[in-house]
Amino acid sequence: MAEPTAHPDVARLVAQFDELAVPTYDTVSVPHARALLDGVLRLQHPATPVAGVRDVLLPGDAGLLPARVYHPSPDEQRPLVLYLHGGGFVLGGLKAADRPCRALAAASGCVVVSLDYRRAPETRFPGPLLDCVATARALAADPAALGGDPAQALVLVGDSAGGNLAAATALELRDSPGAVRAQVLVYPCLHPALDTPYASYRRRADGPLMTARELAWFWDLYLPSPAAGRDPRAAPVLAEDLSGLPPTTIVTAELDPLRDEALHYAARLAEAGVAVEETTYAGAAHGFWWMDAALSQAAELTELLAATCAGGAGPTWSAQA
Repeated sequence: MAEPTAHPDVARLVAQFDELAVPTYDTVSVPHARALLDGVLRLQHPATPVAGVRDVLLPGDAGLLPARVYHPSPDEQRPLVLYLHGGGFVLGGLKAADRPCRALAAASGCVVVSLDYRRAPETRFPGPLLDCVATARALAADPAALGGDPAQALVLVGDSAGGNLAAATALELRDSPGAVRAQVLVYPCLHPALDTPYASYRRRADGPLMTARELAWFWDLYLPSPAAGRDPRAAPVLAEDLSGLPPTTIVTAELDPLRDEALHYAARLAEAGVAVEETTYAGAAHGFWWMDAALSQAAELTELLAATCAGGAGPTWSAQA
């Protein structure tokens, strides 16, 4: 089988990063890494207009949390989406995710709620997850409070570390049947980097755009101990029982170290009787959704996410995929 090649956009961006000597996250301090990620704004298209955008406070596990609500039609009740941002549990937030969330709200017609959950290392596992669960329960109980449609259950969307949190939140909310209509996991990290069994970690150890060393750095900052990584709330792919979860869409990037664990999760969900849709973006690298001005596949992904959040369907996962 021929070795997959990087999409031309990915190759160009990697060359630019090399020319500028952009450091990897694991080689700098947490504040420096956060500043580096905020620089993703330079790789994003200008903000998409959305009719209603407002900042609110929503219940977390230990108090109120900042969140941003994107409502494409404030005079109407629309399907409600809770978006959990990526950034390795350490980076990211409302600022970096603002333009992707605007694009998603405009394309889907849904109300998108972006949550600023507490981050590691200031708050390690399970704190960020407990924040997401508390907020999801509150939104599911009263979607109309933010302009959501009470007749439609909540959709959980997360990318990278946010995909981990979305998957774990869906598992935690199984005790509230009907609370979650669907979960959408975009190149999710589902197993700690330490002792990972997945071959893509080795094949793609040096990236592009995300390395195995960086992933290990993120996990080390998130977990209070290596033993915590065996908790399925931290590593959803380790959950013994995946039955009863909502229909799931999983998106992978072909050149991502995380690809194999996401495909394994898709397989296990299907075996448990969960409806699963999986899409792999050929030649894509981890994190591409946030870089739509540099990586053209980001716009394609926005359309897929929009259709899914609004109730559409994508390609169905199978053991031959």
